[in-house]
Amino acid sequence: MTDIPAGWELRGKPPTLFRRFEFPRYAATRDFMDALAALSEAQMLHPQNINFGSTYVNVTLEVAGVDGAAEHDFAARINTLYAATPSPSPSA
Repeated sequence: MTDIPAGWELRGKPPTLFRRFEFPRYAATRDFMDALAALSEAQMLHPQNINFGSTYVNVTLEVAGVDGAAEHDFAARINTLYAATPSPSPSA
């Protein structure tokens, strides 16, 4: 299996990748969810499970194939989205 992207953990059998993303405000959470939906459609890869609250999003990716390379690449791309998600000012 290829290296697991930063912040993600390998769980269960069959294996999944899991990560919790935290945000300062709901607007940033929503912006991330919208960007994740667009990325998923563009990559034609979709999370197995997403759950969220006002300031967090939990993402689970099902690992398919022998090494999970596609999912690890997708997880790395999600990390890039997270890093690029603007954090609104506290007065927003």
